[in-house]
Amino acid sequence: MTIPTLEFPKFTINQAACDGLPTIWVQNDDDLYALIDEIDASDVVALDTEFIKRTTYYPILALIQINTGNAIYLIDAPKLDLTEFWQALAEVPIMVWYACGEDLGIFYLLAKCPPLTNIFDVQIGVAYLSGKLQAGYSQALNEMLGIEIDKGESQSNWLARPLSYEQETYAANDVRYLLKLYEVVRTELAARGILNCVLEDSNHYARELHTIQNQPDEMLYLDLLAPIYNRRQLGVLQQLTIWREALARATNEPRSFIISKQALREIVQDMPDSIKLLARTTINRAVLRRYGNEIVRIICQVKNMPDGNLPALPPPTYHSKSKPFKNDLNDIINAYSQSHYIPPNLLLKNRWMNDLLVLVAYDGLIEELPLELLGYRQSLITNNILPALRPYKEHILEVLNTPEYNH
Repeated sequence: MTIPTLEFPKFTINQAACDGLPTIWVQNDDDLYALIDEIDASDVVALDTEFIKRTTYYPILALIQINTGNAIYLIDAPKLDLTEFWQALAEVPIMVWYACGEDLGIFYLLAKCPPLTNIFDVQIGVAYLSGKLQAGYSQALNEMLGIEIDKGESQSNWLARPLSYEQETYAANDVRYLLKLYEVVRTELAARGILNCVLEDSNHYARELHTIQNQPDEMLYLDLLAPIYNRRQLGVLQQLTIWREALARATNEPRSFIISKQALREIVQDMPDSIKLLARTTINRAVLRRYGNEIVRIICQVKNMPDGNLPALPPPTYHSKSKPFKNDLNDIINAYSQSHYIPPNLLLKNRWMNDLLVLVAYDGLIEELPLELLGYRQSLITNNILPALRPYKEHILEVLNTPEYNH
């Protein structure tokens, strides 16, 4: 078999058949239940959503687009009780999305369901074929199917009724060609012998999104860590993120409207214990007036907290310009990539590298690695990468334990 090149493969589809699919609005219970019956009889459906979240904490689901292969349905989400609809989707054999991150976040919020295991994210499939990790839907359609769609309505008001012709066309086109794109991508992945890799990564992503959606407030600070923070600064970060989350939820405002990431970093760095010092940060002036005393109170409370009540430091992070193992790893990844027809940038992402280095340095267990490394990648990790890293254990330990590297 010839090793495929890392570029967008070209396919020919029956575009006229896609263009001929009728667009049907679902705006009452009878129409919704008829659609649910159709979903129950389907093996695969393609979906997208339109929502508003610019000025609210909770996203407002405005529209759901679904392509069953027989028609494109536009579901008027604010009008309907979608409980049974979510259940039907959770049970369909394959749900097709393109870049499903925000869509599944809303799905999990509204459906209150366990992690989905029937997800196929076509963007991941396109990445396995092309090596392009973030190719957008319109780009994939253009490059792979020769189809151009207008994305000019992406930021329009999706709660408006009736939608304009341009909005309705845009919404329908987001799923009109998605099933066909899925079919050709899936066929090509199967021909290269890597379909199961994409199915695995799609479902890992669905599980990760479920974890993010259901993360306890006291753990939210972990997404904002910086290696320079000491335990007391971590305590301030944790307590401020808990407070910010509760306030954002209560007022239905985005977190950034209360304290932006930049202002939060400045507060954690400087630990201001007075309004005057807090005012030197980039915190919003209205927030300073309304909540400044509460923020200062939280900071002072953490400053006086016993050491035993402070969050533990995270595992050390490897930061060094000297990576003596880099060439060995590149050779291993490239060889595996060539023999398994998988782009090298999908085999070992940067965010997993530190986990591997910490495991080697401290003789950790492979079961402690991220789940993404324990599926099809596990043989590569166990048989090739870890043996290549272990001779550098002393160097890795030195970097991990050297303050100037970590700070």
